[in-house]
Amino acid sequence: MSTPSLTALPVRRLTPRDLAACADLSEDRGWPREEHKWGLLLTAGTGYGIDDPAGGLVTACVVTEYGPRDCPELGAIGMVLVAERHARRGVGRHLMRHVVEEMGSTPLTLHATVYGRPLYEELGFKVTGRAEMFRGVFTPGGPEPEVFTRPATAVDLGTVLRLDEEVFGTDRTHMIARLPAFSDQLRVAEENGRIIGYAAAWPNMTDHVVGPLIARDTETAKALVSSLAAHTDRPLRTDIDVRHEELLAWLKERGLASVAFNSVMTYGIPELPGDWTRRFAPLTVAAG
Repeated sequence: MSTPSLTALPVRRLTPRDLAACADLSEDRGWPREEHKWGLLLTAGTGYGIDDPAGGLVTACVVTEYGPRDCPELGAIGMVLVAERHARRGVGRHLMRHVVEEMGSTPLTLHATVYGRPLYEELGFKVTGRAEMFRGVFTPGGPEPEVFTRPATAVDLGTVLRLDEEVFGTDRTHMIARLPAFSDQLRVAEENGRIIGYAAAWPNMTDHVVGPLIARDTETAKALVSSLAAHTDRPLRTDIDVRHEELLAWLKERGLASVAFNSVMTYGIPELPGDWTRRFAPLTVAAG
């Protein structure tokens, strides 16, 4: 009996029960297992995957939808992975075509590596920006940003959600409301009692990932990053929109090094909604 083509295998919805299989797939491709992040994505988003007849997953990805539940305004695609043993056999293309078709008229976005970008361009995604990943041990120094920051409280959540929707361009309550439990730190920046920015630091293997980073201006962003760094002994990692040149230069001065670039791509819209001038870093590149 002949072995069926991988592209003939059905795509199914993943659930939190598939977390270990997703982490195994990450590890298979040389990525960290990132079980904490997979847990968030599979709970707040929708996973898609193809089962390997021999066990495990052939391929997987996650889509996080934002806006009204019955009519999403944006879908963020992330964690697109194909098992090494099945790479370069068209199965990633098969999965992505299924996801794009499944999402219908919902605009889409993703962060693409240099290796994944040709596939996404073939499917109709367009490059609309770039993000630069930084990682390193934060070293304080120089003038401290003169912006007051403090830990967020339960009372702040409503204000943070309104600010986030204004800056991100659509409602993502189901994701941001999980930050107090998902992150190790959630801080807000204030001026005259008014919240002008917020940021989280969440654990990912040996690092603390800074994201989201939403701030009125660069000085506010610096203050939030500094305050997060002051309360951890882990290296920081973050992905900054390259248009924020002043913040990029400051991070380098504080000991973080550039690790990689990703292309920000969209499908169905010419650019991302919201206010990029106040959107410095995503929660994670996998979910926007």
